[in-house]
Amino acid sequence: MSACPGCDCRTPLNFGIKMAFQPIVDASQKNVFAYEALVRGENGEGAGEVLGRVTEETKYTFDQSCRVKAIETASRIELPSKLSINFMPNAIYEPETCLAKTLSTARKTGFDKKNIIFEVTEQEKVVSQDFLVDVFEAYRKEGFMTAIDDFGAGHSGLNLLSDFQPDIIKIDMKLIRDIDSNKVNQVLVKGILDIAEQLGIRIIAEGIETEHEFKYLQDAGVSLMQGYFFQKPMLEAIQPVVFR
Repeated sequence: MSACPGCDCRTPLNFGIKMAFQPIVDASQKNVFAYEALVRGENGEGAGEVLGRVTEETKYTFDQSCRVKAIETASRIELPSKLSINFMPNAIYEPETCLAKTLSTARKTGFDKKNIIFEVTEQEKVVSQDFLVDVFEAYRKEGFMTAIDDFGAGHSGLNLLSDFQPDIIKIDMKLIRDIDSNKVNQVLVKGILDIAEQLGIRIIAEGIETEHEFKYLQDAGVSLMQGYFFQKPMLEAIQPVVFR
C-alpha cells in the first residue's frame, strides 16, 4: 500500500512492539465482551515507555503499526470476542485512506471487522473536533464499532456527544475509584448512565480494582466492566476469566 499523501506512515519506527490483552467482561452474562489491545515494548516494556519513544515523525507509522499488530496477534491467539483498539486521531491524515491498512489486515487474517472497536480517549488532544467526528463516521460507515475512552476525565466529552454518539462510552477510572463510598462520583456516574441510556449508548466501567466497586456498579445496572479485579493484561495471550 502506498503512503497516504501528506503523512509519513512509511517512516520506520526503529523499535518493535507487542500487544497485551485485557478483558472487558459482561458481568451479567458472566462472559467476555471484548479484549482491549494495549501496546507494549518488544521485551514487554510498559505503554508509557513505548509512547515516550514515538516522535512527531513516527506517529503515523506507530498508529498504523499498533492497529496491524493488534489484529494480527488477536487472530493468531484466536481471540474469541470483540477486539478494542486505541487510535490516535492526530495520527490520521485522511480517515478513509488511513483505514485501508486496517481493512486489508482484517481481510488477510480473517478477523471480522464487525468485531473491531476503535476507541479514542477523551483526553486525547485533537486538532479539530469536527475532524474527530469525521473519523468516527468513517469508521462506522465501514462497520467498525466506536468508543470514547476515559469519559469524564476531560472537558470535551459532552460537546463531542452533541455531534456524534458512539456505540460505547468508557467511564474514566478516576470516577470509578472508591465509588462505593464516594458520593460525588456516585452522582457523576449516575448522570453519565442516564445520558447513555437515553442516547442508546453502552457503558463500560473501567479501572475496577475492588469487590466493593464491582458490587456497587453491578447494583447500579452496569454490566460491562474492565479492571484488575477481573484480570490484568496478558502479553500476547489470553486466559479464562474467573467470575466471582
